[in-house]
Amino acid sequence: MINKLKYRVIEIFRNHSLPRWLVLTIDLAAVYITFIFAYLLRYNLDPFVFSMGVAMRQGVFVSAVYLGFMFLYKSYSGLIRQTTIKDTFVLGITTTSSLIILYIITYFSRSISIENFFNISFAILTIHYVTVTASLTFFRVLIKMFYVFVSVPTSNKKNVLIYGSGNTGLIVRRVIQSDPRSAYQLKGFIDDNSKLQGKKVDGYPVFSGKVLTKEFIKSEGISVFIFAIKDITAEKKRKVLESVIELGLEILDTPSFDQWLNGDLQVKQLRKVELEDLLGRDSITLDLLRIEKGLRNKTILITGAAGSIGSEIVRQLMKFDYKQLILVDQAETPSFYLNNELKEKFPGSNYKLIVGDVTNELKMDFVFRRYRPEIVFHAAAYKHVPVMEANPHESFRTNVGGTRIVSDMAIKYKAEKFVMISSDKAVNPTNVMGATKKVCELLVHAQAKRSDSKTKFITTRFGNVLGSNGSVIPLFKKQISEGGPVTITHPDITRFFMTIPEACQLVLEAGFMGNGNEIFIFDMGEPIKILDIALNLIRLSGLVPYEDINIIYTGLRPGEKLYEELFSESEQQLPTHNPKISIAKVADADYYCIMQKINSTLTDIYQKTGTEVVESMMEIVPGYTSKYPSTV
Repeated sequence: MINKLKYRVIEIFRNHSLPRWLVLTIDLAAVYITFIFAYLLRYNLDPFVFSMGVAMRQGVFVSAVYLGFMFLYKSYSGLIRQTTIKDTFVLGITTTSSLIILYIITYFSRSISIENFFNISFAILTIHYVTVTASLTFFRVLIKMFYVFVSVPTSNKKNVLIYGSGNTGLIVRRVIQSDPRSAYQLKGFIDDNSKLQGKKVDGYPVFSGKVLTKEFIKSEGISVFIFAIKDITAEKKRKVLESVIELGLEILDTPSFDQWLNGDLQVKQLRKVELEDLLGRDSITLDLLRIEKGLRNKTILITGAAGSIGSEIVRQLMKFDYKQLILVDQAETPSFYLNNELKEKFPGSNYKLIVGDVTNELKMDFVFRRYRPEIVFHAAAYKHVPVMEANPHESFRTNVGGTRIVSDMAIKYKAEKFVMISSDKAVNPTNVMGATKKVCELLVHAQAKRSDSKTKFITTRFGNVLGSNGSVIPLFKKQISEGGPVTITHPDITRFFMTIPEACQLVLEAGFMGNGNEIFIFDMGEPIKILDIALNLIRLSGLVPYEDINIIYTGLRPGEKLYEELFSESEQQLPTHNPKISIAKVADADYYCIMQKINSTLTDIYQKTGTEVVESMMEIVPGYTSKYPSTV
């Protein structure tokens, strides 16, 4: 019976909050009672020294003044169980304002000899101010502590270390200690500042990073590590996170300040560290004025708009003052999901979603004729190396043929800019997909040299993006969730990586740099071993590589390289005003001859064998040789 009653009380406190009218009533009662108590304190707890009737009447008047300021500052309106420093500050403003007004009223009542109803001792008012402020604060703290007690049993809380004892770290401490929904219990801070190490901050010890050993973690029962430093380089953050990952801890990161809900951090906003956090890449600085000017009041066409890159370009464009977005993609289902997302996140935005294939010349002509886009971002392409290796016809027809058709339409309908998304696989290609991308680069250069073209043609080249559809990251996550093994083609294989938003920001930046007919190369940082990615993903999942999840090597796939390159030996690297973007200056070529070969390959392409299509690309792309002739 007692246990049932206890459970019922806990449920009430978990699921219900005190009504505002009740909080106001309790506050008002506290004001009145503490005023009488102030009289007693002033006269040494002797009720016969003063008139209790006068004290009670003055108590009503004082309560009325406090009530007015309670309504003014709404000190009773917050959730008591979630009281913050801000709420305490409002409470202090309420009581202080009341004290000042009562001082003023008392002063003037004495000067004009008004009835002692308004003539209250300054000493009593001061004593009352202290006691009522303490009482109201104590009431809130008591309710909050009780709620925390009944909400999360201490035995179930996880022991936490916070990296950083500065302002952000202290805010995180307050949040995890005060939020009743928090399942965390702080054990201390980690800080690189030697002056703080060995001391206490907010009552908690500050440790050096050197204590982060398996022995220390085990002895202290630490299971969670919260990263709470904002003023730190991406490279330093990466090194810290990598060292912690090996300890098998759950790692949480604090969001940026602009993402805090209503200016306050909440426990639910602490997010798990993702692989992107381990790239060690500093944030990008964009020439927003140049981009805004270039996009203002323009109709913009994005091909492949429902894909990983295309959809992120769309999201980035939503921030600018464009005229209309024309979103073209041949995939019905991804287009459906993109449309739903845009309606939810960007209501009222002006865009037109069109299901269409870039290889359909009649459809592309209709789209350009109907909407007259001034800027074109061409992101539509097949990208998966092993699939395209077995399907050279479709790879060439879509990647090259689609680029030719869309670029032809851009010239025909006098688009101002045509920005093509290329790949690092276009550099010294060893596979069909990379070769088609190199052909596309040559095609775009050829289009830029046409005498009848007023369109500025721009090519952007970058490596792999984290999280794109069908990339290695989602594959590894799926394999880990299924218990393994994780499959890697070679222990030494490396790739360049950047995040999708980062890549698309640089696409927009490059789109408004230079004079056209340039290949802009993005700074991808250092190449990353695929094995390291697999190891980190396993550890981020709270598992141990080779114990919980095995890793096996399957051998390089047809056309796959051990490493990728961003520049070929024949290209000269030139700087731009943005350190994240370089220009690849290519040697002149016979673009008229190249266009002839492209058109010849596209003509009756299905009458050709796969080997003939590959051989055509070998003729177009200097140095391209295929070790795996197609049998298609």
